[in-house]
Amino acid sequence: MQPDPSLGGGAPPAAVDAPRVKRRASARFMLSHPLHWFSLGFGSGLSPIMPGTVGTLFAWASFAALNGRLTVIEWAALIVVGFIAGIYMTGFTARKLGTDDPSPVVWDEIVAFWLVLVFVTPETFAGQLGAFVVFRFFDMVKPPPIRYFDRRVKGGFGIMLDDLVAAFFSLLVIALWRMTI
Repeated sequence: MQPDPSLGGGAPPAAVDAPRVKRRASARFMLSHPLHWFSLGFGSGLSPIMPGTVGTLFAWASFAALNGRLTVIEWAALIVVGFIAGIYMTGFTARKLGTDDPSPVVWDEIVAFWLVLVFVTPETFAGQLGAFVVFRFFDMVKPPPIRYFDRRVKGGFGIMLDDLVAAFFSLLVIALWRMTI
């Protein structure tokens, strides 16, 4: 039986509603749990300047390294598993950092940009660079409806979802661009 706080037992109401303690992401934090390693993009999210952009650059480099080894079906499986696992991993890391969507958490950018690259490849370096710029625009500016998902959907699912929507808008812009040339 739970003690009644109004009778002096249990935790006082102020302790129940205490604010979360915010932590700073660091190499030590990243190494404290295996899920942080993924959430922080294998360290790319620890960049002091534009961690989302650095995480997207990591996605691009890792895609280039793996692309010759994985088929489209294997990429699709990796992206789906990465998205589903990312819901838990990024949510876990965000809770440990004490904030809803910490900027060092870049697994969402990695998975979303892999999706973009799967659809634009094979492409020249210039074409991939264009995809990078378009994706970063949608991820950073967050025009509607991306902003809606970013503000309203919380937790790991919200962290992953707004970048997935940014990837779809990036692919739409790239497809429209290709239709005009």
